[in-house]
Amino acid sequence: MYLVSLLQVYKLDINIWAFDLVKAMASPALNSVMGVIGKSFLVVIPFLVLYLYFIKKDANAYTFVVAGILFYIVSDAIKLLTKEPRPCNVAELSWINHISCESSYSFPSNHASVLTGLTFLLGKYRYLQIAYIVWLAMVLFGRVYLGLHYFTDVLAGIALSLLMYYVISKYKNRINKLLNGIVKRILSKLALKF
Repeated sequence: MYLVSLLQVYKLDINIWAFDLVKAMASPALNSVMGVIGKSFLVVIPFLVLYLYFIKKDANAYTFVVAGILFYIVSDAIKLLTKEPRPCNVAELSWINHISCESSYSFPSNHASVLTGLTFLLGKYRYLQIAYIVWLAMVLFGRVYLGLHYFTDVLAGIALSLLMYYVISKYKNRINKLLNGIVKRILSKLALKF
């Protein structure tokens, strides 16, 4: 038996409370908006990397990419270990708001695990960071709203991301120098000066 199935997270009060809250807010229009926001990382993250690299000439663009990849790998490995079913796949939760479901696992939320820690790499750009935090809050809300994650999945993803960011921040300068050195050897015109 898996640890998560032993816990029966769908019975935790905080998760039921969150599903009750979003069920009360649910509407076809909001379902569509949340669906789009949930996929918006496919545009937002590449845009931020390109903005940091080409507009701001910020070497943290390298760490942004490396961190995002590492955060995803660790989060996905935990999903494979815990094998928690998504709320929309749990028969006891057939009453929650959801329009479609995914067959992958739920714990922790990859959106929360990957996107939360990246917030701190935008620290030099206060307005951009604030906009990112607002967008992130909408994305994470949408994961529960759409029945794709438990509230506890999102909280665990946030905690995991913060922990991983703390570790990666210790190596940020090394990552930036190493990857910039590689870019310099391959396409010297694209290398950053720092």
